[in-house]
Formats: sequence, C-alpha cells, structure tokens
Amino acid sequence: MKHVKITAFNCPDAWFQVLKRIWEEGEVYYVEYGSEVGETKKLDVTIEILHPEVRPLLDERAPFTLSYLNFYFLQYMWLGVKEAEETYTYSYRLRKARSCEQGEAIEVDQVEEALKRLSENLFDRQVTLVVERPEDILKEFCGRRHEPPCLRLIDVEVCRDVDGGLALNLTCYFRSWDAYGGLPANIAAIQLWNETFVGELNERLRLKGFKEEVHTGKLIFHSKNCHIYKRNYEFVKELLTPQKVGSRFERGFKLKGS
Repeated sequence: MKHVKITAFNCPDAWFQVLKRIWEEGEVYYVEYGSEVGETKKLDVTIEILHPEVRPLLDERAPFTLSYLNFYFLQYMWLGVKEAEETYTYSYRLRKARSCEQGEAIEVDQVEEALKRLSENLFDRQVTLVVERPEDILKEFCGRRHEPPCLRLIDVEVCRDVDGGLALNLTCYFRSWDAYGGLPANIAAIQLWNETFVGELNERLRLKGFKEEVHTGKLIFHSKNCHIYKRNYEFVKELLTPQKVGSRFERGFKLKGS
C-alpha cells in the first residue's frame, strides 16, 4: 500500500493533484467485491486543502454541473432525508443517528448536537460526527444487499489560524473514494456543509454575546483506497493532457456513477 500526502490550494486543485498522483503512481487493485467489480488504480492518500473556500468549488471539467452539486449538498449532506430505495444517505446518518438511552432507542441529530457543544465550548475536541454504523459490516441488511457508506466520519475542531482568527477545520475519512467521479462532488459539498455549519454557529454565538466570528478553515481528508476505475482511465488521461478543440470535455460527459 503506497501512501501519499497532497497539499492543495482549493478544491479544484485538490482534484487535479489527486488524479495526477494516482495516474502516475497508483497501484493496480482488482476489486473482487464492492459496488463495482474490476480493475482500478489506487493510492492511500492524505489531502490537505488550505483554502477550500476559494471559488470555484468545481473544476469546469468535472463530470457534473454546479446545480447538481447544490442538489447533492442539500439532499445527501445536510437535510437528513433519504428515498425509500436508499439504505442511507450521509445526511440521514448525520441527522438521524440511532443510539440507546437506558435500553431505549433514540435518534440523535449529530449536526444539532455539534452546534450546541461548540456554541457552549468553542474549543471542544470531542466533536466527531459519525456516518458509519456497526451493521455496515454486513453484506445484506433489511433483506437486501447493503453498500456501506464511503464517508465514515467528519471530525470538527475550532482552532486559531496563523492570523489569530477562529477557524473551523474538518477532518474526514473515506474507506473508499472514486477520485474521478465522487471526490470532486464530495469535497465541494463538504465545504458547503462547513460554510452552512459555520453560519449557524456564528448566529448562536452572537446570541450569547460572543464578539468574534468563526470562519471556515482547512479541509483534511484521509482514504486508504482513493481510486480511478478502469472505465474512467481514458477520461483521466485526457483531463491530464493539454486540451484540444473538440475534446471529450468540451463535448460533455455523462457521469455513470461513483
């Protein structure tokens, strides 16, 4: 397993650098069981994005639109909903986590609890939001095949930045990560999540008479299997090559899934 560390300026820079490193240095990994069986190229990666707030959030060559990103953020990262055919969404797991209190099952809105804790104690180092559940180890759940979430946790921490300001930094772990189709949507949506979270946190702090404002800080990601599917090799190769008139990216590309 080869590990690499990538430091990027913003989200599009992170996407390009990850694709380049996997394409040039990635190990061939044949998936025998998973959402998609077949050949991939992969690396164990750590990504540090220094200024994820700097627009654009998406590279113009990403295989989806900005309107899709906004939909993805709301539906899959923030609102806490899922469709009947879905076993989970990230937002559903974050907003409606199950727990036990004296033998009784209760729902925990982890986003709300994180906001409460940080508005009470800004330098609280115990604020970790968990997407995974113990049943995710099962191949079947509720009578059907179960695909466990790729994103497993979001750790939230407020720190002083180099200028002395208050920055909310996120550290996230992905067990598996589609570098071409999934990663650009994930990192951009998580930045939107951070901006929305910080906006709500600042409102609560103001009501308590707090004078300083928190701003979004770094995004840090870890994944032990950040990969490119063989079906996307041609697209990645073209993306990393200087564009020509009439290229596939100018003609458009329909995203097949992550």
